[in-house]
Order: sequence, then structure tokens, then C-alpha cells
Amino acid sequence: MKSLKLDTSQIALRFAQAGQSYPEHAIVQRKIAQHLSDLIIQYGVGQYDKVFEIGCGSGNLTQLLIQKFNIKDLILNDLYEDVQQHFGFTHVISNPQVNWLIGDIEQLEFPQNLNLVASSSALQWVNDLDAIFKQAFHHLTAQAELCFSSFGQHNLHEIKSLTGQGLRYLSIEDLQAKLQNNGFEILHLSEQIEQLTFTHPKQVLQHLKATGVTATASSFRWTKQSLMDFYQNYQQFSCVDEAGVLQYRLTYHPIYCIARRMS
Repeated sequence: MKSLKLDTSQIALRFAQAGQSYPEHAIVQRKIAQHLSDLIIQYGVGQYDKVFEIGCGSGNLTQLLIQKFNIKDLILNDLYEDVQQHFGFTHVISNPQVNWLIGDIEQLEFPQNLNLVASSSALQWVNDLDAIFKQAFHHLTAQAELCFSSFGQHNLHEIKSLTGQGLRYLSIEDLQAKLQNNGFEILHLSEQIEQLTFTHPKQVLQHLKATGVTATASSFRWTKQSLMDFYQNYQQFSCVDEAGVLQYRLTYHPIYCIARRMS
């Protein structure tokens, strides 16, 4: 399958449309944000005066960062301005000072003198990850950290195998090489497999739509026949649970990274 050049306007539209349903349905993304914040506590320095979060979405990671760290200046990025509606909670917090940097992260200049660049379940949408790592390096202070989660090559493999639609995910080895080539020391790098189960393949598609993940499928259109074929072919990804009920699995493949600017 050929590499997909991502259309950021299409991604912004899909996530904006999923804005209200995302917090409820993004079960795995919420779990990933929790694990990432735990890793930041475990491996990080813990003192982050100025933090920049890429792709803040509905605020899963943002809320955890505010709860767990004494941040003075927090800059939040996402593709579309409507994302700010999810952040009413920041108005009741005197610390940190919250500022917005809305737009395509690949077209924006990072803020200066950062102590932490963080991102959860967002960097897989980036076309040129080397450019992001390079910017992070140049805008972080010495020994400051880049901490993120992304997704690996087994992510949503059921969908890709049946429809041919999906992102070109990097392996954990690819990420390691890119980080080291851009001047980062890796403190932690790990991967997991998380699986959700549904009672019908239709629910799988509803789940993906509710979390905005259909953003890669701008040229893909379902027909009645292709939908029936999808349901039929998804049988290969079924299993029977302990109660004897047929379930259909969907795989997520999160990768976690805690890296430090070496100089």
C-alpha cells in the first residue's frame, strides 16, 4: 500500500465532527494518556515551568499534566479552534497560565525555552516527524524532555487489512533512530497491544467515527455491498468471550517515549 500524504484540513474536520463523542468513546486514548503521565513522573525531572502540548484534543493528557505537575506556562496546540470548548476546567485554575497555538503543528514555530514537549495519541498524524523532533530539540532547554505516545504498525490492523485504509505507522526502531538522530537521549521506549471488543463489526466503525479516526478515508466511500463484505470478512477477527458471546476485536498498538535533549 502506498504511503499516504495526510490532509490536515480533512483531519481537522473529522476530529471537529467527533468533538462531542470523542471523550466518551476514546477509551484507549484515555488509558494511554494516563500511562504516559505515569511514565513522565517516573522518568522525568518533575519540574516543568513551561510546557507545550501538541495535539491536545479533548484534554486527556492536559488535565493529568495540570494535576500532577506545577506548571506555570502551558501552551496547547491542536488543528482547530473549536477544541477550546473542552477546556472550561482551565478557567478555574489560577496556575498555570494557559495559551493556545492553533494550527497544523508542521506549519508552526514552537514556543521558546520549553521544559517539556508532550503529546498523546497525536504524532501519528504528522507527515514529517523528523521536522517535529528537530523543532522540539531547538526549542527545549538543555536536558529538557520530549514525552509522547504514538501508535505502531499493528494499530487498527483489522481495518487496514479489510479496507486498505490507514496510516503508515512507524516501528519502535524507526522512532528510536529518529530521536537519536535529532539529538535526544532515550530514557524510556516501550510498546503495548490494547484490544477493544464489540458485539458487531458495525460498532467497530461507529467507534472509529466517534473518535475521529476516519480522517484517513477522505476518498473511501462505503456502499451497501462493501459494508456487507466488511461485516462478513470481519468474522476472521471474532472470538467468543467467557460468557459464550461472540465478540469482534479491534487492536491498538501504543508506543511510549520519554526522551531528553542531550545538550
